[in-house]
Amino acid sequence: LSELGSESAKIKAMGIMDKLSTDKTVKVLNILEKNIQDGSKLSTLLNHNNDTEDEERLWRDLIMERVTKSADACLTAINIMTSPNMPKAVYIEDVIERVIQYTKFHLQNTVYPQYDPVYRVDPHGGGVLSSKAKRAKCSTHKQRVIVMLYNKVCDIVSSLSELLEIQLLTDTTILQISSMGITPFFVENVSELQLCAIKLVTAVSNF
Repeated sequence: LSELGSESAKIKAMGIMDKLSTDKTVKVLNILEKNIQDGSKLSTLLNHNNDTEDEERLWRDLIMERVTKSADACLTAINIMTSPNMPKAVYIEDVIERVIQYTKFHLQNTVYPQYDPVYRVDPHGGGVLSSKAKRAKCSTHKQRVIVMLYNKVCDIVSSLSELLEIQLLTDTTILQISSMGITPFFVENVSELQLCAIKLVTAVSNF
């Protein structure tokens, strides 16, 4: 899926995606939807119920692998849909909604808690850590896999703004995209995402 994501970006840049068979492209999109769904609701937060650190790390690695795979599936699907001169058949509503669902969930539950401690949940049951002082104590070190996921999510958000310029979407979908585009401006340490969100909000306002 990682290779498929890279290759689909190249084919999109070359402007030859529309040369592929529509039937095959639609089949690929339906398969991608299943892969997006696999990681769309998986929490990447550490499972504190595990007995050992090794078990906890193994559990997290497995979850992150599935979440990253789903991100690659999102990127591939959105690269197909935002390629020039694509037939109407590729704009499958279920696939678009699944991409948005995945992105919203992992922005809220994976990206924001990793980059801004205000969005972290207290493991001792105290709810969301809302103190501004928590931001000052936050370590800037990020796992490579988290940075990779962050970059993929930024690409998805940016590509969704392209999709808005191409395809008419339902009011419900537009509302979801709007909230996804506005939230990053209330999060710290996500400047790249905020730039992508500006594109998204601008596309929504022009819709």
